[in-house]
Amino acid sequence: MADEQEVRQLELLCKQLYESHDSGHRAEAEKALVGFQNAPDTLTKCQLLLDRGDSAYAQLLAATTLAKLVSRPSQGLSLQHRLDIRNYVLNYLATQPKLPNFVIQALVTLFARISKLGWFDSDKEEYVFRNVVTDITKFLQGSVEHCMIGVQLLSQLTCEMNQISEVDVNRSFTKHRKIASSFRDSQLFEIFRLSCSLLSTARENCKSLNFSDEAQHGLMTQLLRLAQNCLTFDFIGTSTDESSDDLCTVQIPTSWRPAFLDFTTLKLFFDLYHSLPNTLSSLALSCLVQIASVRRSLFSNTERAKFLTHLVNGVKHILQNPQGLSDPENYHEFCRLLARLKSNYQLGELVMVENYPEAIQLIAKFTVQSLQMWQFAPNSVHYLLSLWQRMVASVPYVKATEPHLLETYTPEVSNAYITSRLESVAVVVRDGLEDPLDDLGMVQQQLEQLSVIGRCEYQKTCTLLVQLFDQAARTYQELMAQTASPTQQIEITIQEGQLTWLVYIIGSAIGGRVSFHSNDEHDAMDGELVCRVLQLMNLTDSRLAQGGCEKLELAMLSFFEQFRKIYVGDQVQKNSKVYRRLSDVLGLNDEAMVLSVFIRKIITNLKYWGRSEQIISKTLQLLNDLSVGYSCVRKLVKLEEVQFMLNNHTSEHFPFLGNSVAVSEMRCRSMFYTSLGRLLMVDLGEDEERFHTFMLPLTAALESLGRLMGAADTPLFAAEEAKKALIGLARDLRGLAYAFNTKPSYMMLFDWIYPNYTPILLHAVELWHHEPQVTTPVLKLFAELVQNRTQRLQFDVSSPNGILLFREASKVICSYGNHILNVEVPKDQIYPLKLKGISICFSMLKAALCGSYVNFGVFRLYGDEALDNALNTFVKLLLSIPQSDLLDYPKLSATYYVLLECLAQDHMAFLSTLEPRVFLYILSSISEGLTALDTMVCTGCCATLDHIVSYLFKQLYQKAGVYPGKKSASVPGGGELFLQVLEQHPGILQQILSTVLNVIMFEDCRNQWSMSRPLLGLILLNEEYFNQLRQNIIRSQPVDKQGAMAQWFENLMDGIERNLLTKNRDRFTQNLSMFRRDINDFLKGPNMSANSVSDMMTS
Repeated sequence: MADEQEVRQLELLCKQLYESHDSGHRAEAEKALVGFQNAPDTLTKCQLLLDRGDSAYAQLLAATTLAKLVSRPSQGLSLQHRLDIRNYVLNYLATQPKLPNFVIQALVTLFARISKLGWFDSDKEEYVFRNVVTDITKFLQGSVEHCMIGVQLLSQLTCEMNQISEVDVNRSFTKHRKIASSFRDSQLFEIFRLSCSLLSTARENCKSLNFSDEAQHGLMTQLLRLAQNCLTFDFIGTSTDESSDDLCTVQIPTSWRPAFLDFTTLKLFFDLYHSLPNTLSSLALSCLVQIASVRRSLFSNTERAKFLTHLVNGVKHILQNPQGLSDPENYHEFCRLLARLKSNYQLGELVMVENYPEAIQLIAKFTVQSLQMWQFAPNSVHYLLSLWQRMVASVPYVKATEPHLLETYTPEVSNAYITSRLESVAVVVRDGLEDPLDDLGMVQQQLEQLSVIGRCEYQKTCTLLVQLFDQAARTYQELMAQTASPTQQIEITIQEGQLTWLVYIIGSAIGGRVSFHSNDEHDAMDGELVCRVLQLMNLTDSRLAQGGCEKLELAMLSFFEQFRKIYVGDQVQKNSKVYRRLSDVLGLNDEAMVLSVFIRKIITNLKYWGRSEQIISKTLQLLNDLSVGYSCVRKLVKLEEVQFMLNNHTSEHFPFLGNSVAVSEMRCRSMFYTSLGRLLMVDLGEDEERFHTFMLPLTAALESLGRLMGAADTPLFAAEEAKKALIGLARDLRGLAYAFNTKPSYMMLFDWIYPNYTPILLHAVELWHHEPQVTTPVLKLFAELVQNRTQRLQFDVSSPNGILLFREASKVICSYGNHILNVEVPKDQIYPLKLKGISICFSMLKAALCGSYVNFGVFRLYGDEALDNALNTFVKLLLSIPQSDLLDYPKLSATYYVLLECLAQDHMAFLSTLEPRVFLYILSSISEGLTALDTMVCTGCCATLDHIVSYLFKQLYQKAGVYPGKKSASVPGGGELFLQVLEQHPGILQQILSTVLNVIMFEDCRNQWSMSRPLLGLILLNEEYFNQLRQNIIRSQPVDKQGAMAQWFENLMDGIERNLLTKNRDRFTQNLSMFRRDINDFLKGPNMSANSVSDMMTS
């Protein structure tokens, strides 16, 4: 009775959770139900809820709770229990086929989960969870509802087998693949054939089916989904990223050949597409996309040719009857199908297809129509362009005698793309629609494809572009000459939009030169296009004082970027016809003159476009790219324009350097000064006068900031002004410090900044420690200064600069660290407000410790506390970070683990004196890092662990006085403390040993060598525990396999001595390689133990 009352209460809570409009009530109900899910008697209550069947929400709760219960390894449900649940679910669904959809889905998921997790469980030599098809066939012979549930069960099981659910994430990937492979080999083909035979029956009875009936429509949907799930199964465990859709090859097993050789499967899905309503036909097309992508090696050459013929004929038939393609879903899937024609077959094979000429004509016509309807399904255009791009790119490699006809149809495609984009502008402007140019990512992707397509019959592409450009530029010029009325203003906007498209397209056409064997005629055509864009630039630049068009400027920058890549720089032939044409039309006779056009454009943009962050950052990126090339930078320095920039880098000439701009827009200043720094260094040598002349604006700004900061304690302090000035200066100096990668240039900068200006920066960190927008640029500046980039910090023997530089870094770390520890921040803001700064401090400390320009031994010798202070601040900062955050924030984990590796390598004496809780925290973070997804973190942890274990091993041996003839020196206090901590907490190293061994034996171990290095030390330090672990693993094997496993462990330690000498370690690494190979072969074998081998070490 009490049970029944409790069950009623649960039903009430479910109703409250799903139907109540009061969020407070819902939250209470949710809390109570979570408690129910974790209660010990949940199992029986779930059965009661399902048996009563009074409330659909309660049935949903019961099904989802049971799915969680069977997924928890800790729950330890017996085999019989799980089998009972499985059979109960099947009976429940069989007796109540008309349950609400969400309840059926939850029960179906429960069945799939329980079948997957028990896939290798056997009772009396029989795998009890595998008789899936037999049990479900009974459903398929029943009513429409029963049949639908049966198909859903198979479909969900296929999905479940294919994906690693949240529950499986912590399990071994090897185990997941083993289950998936077994399912693939024993059941999947049978399920696929079953789905095809049911779909075939549906095709025969299509006329009599009523698709407006929800049950019949639902059954067809589920059947098509089942076929799709079978075809999208991850057959070989590559887990391809779904976003790389167009590169996909379906790795169908060889045993499936019969299904694809007689073409009935292919015909079935084409027939279904034609006979089903639009709501279902897209699923049939989706299956065809997969079938078209079947791996090439499944067929012989003649079989492939026949298969391709049927495929092309099917596509042709769809194009001849295009009614269904008006549906966006169908249209999208059909575009994907067309793209797969070329991604999986060669052009040489396509042209040999009997109806190729007719098919390519229809595809071209379809592409042209699609491009002209630019508002309809814009996301599908990518697939069509990718088909043409791949076909054009293959032309040079076609050996077939049959004509490919691309020279006939490709210009039509290029023409349609270009003219349709231009026509779209007027519609966008007049109707206020969303402008495709706002989505630059998609535009760039399409232009990359067009750059290849347009190079086929390039003469035609260029002629069209020249004609359209001249027309648009002429109209634009005429409009600009008149006084603009509102109507004319709209016309001007339209012309600017069209010119924007044309400049982007011309840029991409020039960029397409890389991927093709170019000739002089093509270069001459490029020259025609370049001249026109440069003439337009002269026109728009002359009017910038009255305002300009931002989108057109961005297009110009994109054009310059393409032009730079192809025709400017170290690898380019300067006798190109492009330069001849530029010389004839614009008087630009050589590369230096072309570079001066670039620099003038850059200066113009920086002067007039300070208000547009996008234009400024892209302009600076262009300057940065130009300043990297060896010969290019030497030509640049000779230009008057560049000398002007080097002598006048002030806000007067470049407004974006002023303090009136927003703080977020100051980011690009570092890039500007990096470029200027590179240009300055070309002729700088050791010319200090030149350096100080260049630094004058920065010197004045820092002096002025120093005076402002001097008044920090007075009421007259202009805090905002000082902050902005500081942020800008820190970014400028960081850019310079990055560029000065030679010893002379760096030393000039160091002597300039220290000791005159470092106190100002330190004062700023103390004053505004709680404001990351101020501290981040200053900390990053110091992190750059201590970076020994290209060995620039090789100070002279008599110079104390290395120590002085480290002292400054130590002061900054200590000042920021001690202040930030007292700042409380909300949990959701912890990274930007606190952890980011801490991460930069870790990075700074690591760069200083690993820079090899300071002898750290002298600090303690002379009583200098700079090193100890920095290291102690590191410890305080580390303890303030919750351990989960170390791996949750990738940038923090990257800086922390490399710093830890550096400390373990060179500063073990410091680590060994840490308090026990700190040392345990560090070991615990290493243990977590060993299983991190980031290989760099994992490899770093292995190296750190190796240093720690080697140190411990050495200390133990010294303590034991093992070395003969060596005086027994007293172990330093630190080492003693270290050993005591581990004696009190032996579990931590044992757990790490277990983790490393588990990863090597059962996981997809990508850094086996790194993992092997600390493992020997761990085994020698924990021999007793290792022997226990070995016995447990051996005992958990089937009796007939125990001998082999014992032998592999014997081989692992064969010839290994009790020391950590390099020769011994290398021998162990070799043994481990063999050990892992044997274990892997064993895991792949067919007769695996019923118990999950990979779970044996997690207990």
